[in-house]
Amino acid sequence: MKKKKTIKIIFLIFIILLIIYVLYVAFDIWLYGNIDEMTKADAAIVLGAGIWGERPSPVFEERINHGIWLYINGYVKKIIFTGGKGKNNEYSDSFIARKYAIEKGIPVEDIFIEEISSITQENIFYAAQIVKDNNMSAVIIISDPLHMKRAMLMAKDNKLSAYSSPTPTTNYKTLKTKLPFLMREIFFYIGYIIFGRFYYPKY
Repeated sequence: MKKKKTIKIIFLIFIILLIIYVLYVAFDIWLYGNIDEMTKADAAIVLGAGIWGERPSPVFEERINHGIWLYINGYVKKIIFTGGKGKNNEYSDSFIARKYAIEKGIPVEDIFIEEISSITQENIFYAAQIVKDNNMSAVIIISDPLHMKRAMLMAKDNKLSAYSSPTPTTNYKTLKTKLPFLMREIFFYIGYIIFGRFYYPKY
């Protein structure tokens, strides 16, 4: 009887600690999304977010726009678009992003793309190869605010000298849209901490 009670107490303590940890992660992700380390860098890495036919999705478009703004205002010399070809798509995310950026006046020679990735970890990994292959140093990571904590951790794991600059025009503006995104990020952030570092994309 005493043994069962001890097990219950240990289990209860574990659950309480788990809840505290999840709340801490949620709070950290939320706060991190407000950090903008905008500075001079060699390139901006724009994380993919899907396309609609031959146009970027609304979420992806705002990320691309922020990368273009950084380029035009002299913060970066190059833009690296990430994202492979989704199911039933004719083009990759990054191909469409490059097309969009060229239409906005960005010189094609200042744009790099990787067309292999399908998840954030791969976005960062393949972008890091472009950075290294082209002897770049510092980069700015661009995504939505609630995505930045996980993206920056992955950038660090890929030995990138990276700065965070979330898009100020994110489509996730209301509590109704932010909460599901936050819940998703908590799940994937903790998942990456536990399992993600054992996954290595092919290069």
